[in-house]
Amino acid sequence: VQLQASGGGLVQAGGSLGLSCAASGNIFSINTMGWYRQAPGKQRDVVATITTGGSANYADSVKGRFTISRDNAKNTVYLQMNSLKPEDTAVYYCNLVQGWEPRYSYWGQGTQVTVSS
Repeated sequence: VQLQASGGGLVQAGGSLGLSCAASGNIFSINTMGWYRQAPGKQRDVVATITTGGSANYADSVKGRFTISRDNAKNTVYLQMNSLKPEDTAVYYCNLVQGWEPRYSYWGQGTQVTVSS
């Protein structure tokens, strides 16, 4: 499975950005896709996840500002980020998890999001 992320960039505080990530390869019909982020010197943390059934979960820090969605036909997950804050600056990674015993987890390449104050 390969994940190709796109989007990101530089935006001023209060602005918006969108990310997308397309998965290809041997993708199961049931899976969870999501976005994680890692700021310099910090651990990688979950931002939002969404199942094939459309059930979404968000980190408290982004609730009400970010929206995750997906197109199952395209195996693509999106992250719309509004009201961006400087503390949202990080490298954002997409992730796909599928299977159960064994559980498979795949990562896309990171994409930089920088929010200037």
